[in-house]
Amino acid sequence: MDSVAALTAEIARLYPALYLRLHARWGKDEKRPSPEALAVLRHLQRSGPLSMSEAARHFDRAPSAVSELMDRIEANGWIARSVDGRDRRRILIWLTDAGLALLARASEVLSREALARALAQLDATQREQLLLGLRALLQASETLSPGAETPE
Repeated sequence: MDSVAALTAEIARLYPALYLRLHARWGKDEKRPSPEALAVLRHLQRSGPLSMSEAARHFDRAPSAVSELMDRIEANGWIARSVDGRDRRRILIWLTDAGLALLARASEVLSREALARALAQLDATQREQLLLGLRALLQASETLSPGAETPE
């Protein structure tokens, strides 16, 4: 395929089918966080431990609403409260190991198991070519901004 436009069209056609076959899915027995809980966990991961009043300011919510939300998240084992080592009057909210594992799980786009099964169908040369191609495409996209014009 010599034309960038034709190649673009073919990749754009193939990608949704590839995503549908390989994307990570939550299991029926897995506890799924609500979008709100996931946003709180991601915020905590970026900000570090917060007190309840700091969390209320960060989320622009009433302290009572934040307390109720944190109670629900804590009941799932994704956060824990602990005394601030510098000020024993302050209680900090932080991610548990289960919360960190949940964030890692929620950020997975592709199912590693499905991807491994598909890659096992390729020979070593095809796997290497695929990896080289993906790395090259990722590197080529680093300088692009979303919506950038495509050269012909």
